[in-house]
Amino acid sequence: MALNLQRRLYGSLTEDDAQADAGQIRAFATHFTALTASKLAGGLVDPKLVLSSVLVALGAPGGLVGALVPVREAGALLPQLALAAWIDRSRQRKWFWAAGAAGQGIAALGMAAAGRRSSSATISFTAAGWAILGCLAFLAVCRSAGSASYKDVLSRTLDKGTRGTVSGLAGTIGAVGVLIFALLLSFGIIPGTPAAIAGVIAVAGALLIVAGLIFTLLQEPDADIDDAAQGLGGLRAIFAPLRKDAQLRQYILTRTLLISTALAPPFVVMLSAGDGESVNLGHLGLLVLASSAAAIVSSYVWGRLSDRSSRRTLMFAGMAAAAVLALAALIGTLTGGLGGPYGAAGFVFAAKIAYEGARAGRKTHLADMDAHDQRAIYTALSNSILGVMLLLGGGFGLLADLVGPALVLGVFAAMAAGGALLAAGLDEVQADAQSG
Repeated sequence: MALNLQRRLYGSLTEDDAQADAGQIRAFATHFTALTASKLAGGLVDPKLVLSSVLVALGAPGGLVGALVPVREAGALLPQLALAAWIDRSRQRKWFWAAGAAGQGIAALGMAAAGRRSSSATISFTAAGWAILGCLAFLAVCRSAGSASYKDVLSRTLDKGTRGTVSGLAGTIGAVGVLIFALLLSFGIIPGTPAAIAGVIAVAGALLIVAGLIFTLLQEPDADIDDAAQGLGGLRAIFAPLRKDAQLRQYILTRTLLISTALAPPFVVMLSAGDGESVNLGHLGLLVLASSAAAIVSSYVWGRLSDRSSRRTLMFAGMAAAAVLALAALIGTLTGGLGGPYGAAGFVFAAKIAYEGARAGRKTHLADMDAHDQRAIYTALSNSILGVMLLLGGGFGLLADLVGPALVLGVFAAMAAGGALLAAGLDEVQADAQSG
């Protein structure tokens, strides 16, 4: 009876109930549960809104605010190339994701401790900000282990046609949890103080540790390490796919330009701070509410669309981001702000929808494209290159200090438009699943 119920639920979500066996259903449930906890925690420790709003409210310079996203993203990407050989020589790769999630949880608890100390005047707000940035860097490095291994585990434990769906569904449910947090913050049930937000971050740390424990329950088939090990003959061999695979190069270039969707939100917050009614911790709930609502209405849709065509998903997301960010840049240039916290929330909502599309598209595209039995290498290679680009992206914060955040958002709009154009040249990697 329980299996039949699970099968019907699985079938309603994936349209694959006729072919799925009990093992597939259990794997889907494990992925979904672990990802949901991880995504909820990620929303509660979001550097784009939560941490950036805290630093902006404290009067931190643009360079420090602008460093949050690059540190988090680049730190999660750059170590992956070094981890790739280790992962590809391991028969069970779920342990990398599980250990990475637990490490992220510990880092989040460290951020919570720094926030509590600042609220009790044990350390200054500035010192707490740097401590949070350091913990964020550690969180990012731990995240790299999970990111480098996950697509390989996903491709070997779930059938094509369900991979984008499980991520999109987990993103939606996780966003509901973040929405509840935003409502509690907006209505003052959770005070907009460093101590209260530190408590929320501590909850996120616990969720990440639980996510890691859940993922250890995944029934993962042993990987064929012999084939994988042939491509690990040194740095030259690791970079060989970049020379040989034109589609990989096209994918990496597309991702490089679409990082604008990840980098933009802190600059929306900075631009809003130029209004007469600046965005502060009291408005954080409104911004998080807008972001989580956008994820709720779009994550599952983007995930399903990615399972049909990740190429078109990347195109649509890039075009949407270009339009939203160009409009924000125009209004910011003309008025010096975005119409107060409500205007900022509107742009955060629209930008988040575009970001969710870019994320769903690039994850599913890499999971479904032909990686020639070197998926971990493909993942680590693309992510490491993106990490370098993101580190360079940290300079946008310094640029904002010089010329203002509106111009930076204009640059991001141009990058997103370029990403949409490049995405049009990618292969339809889901074509075989649709024809089957």
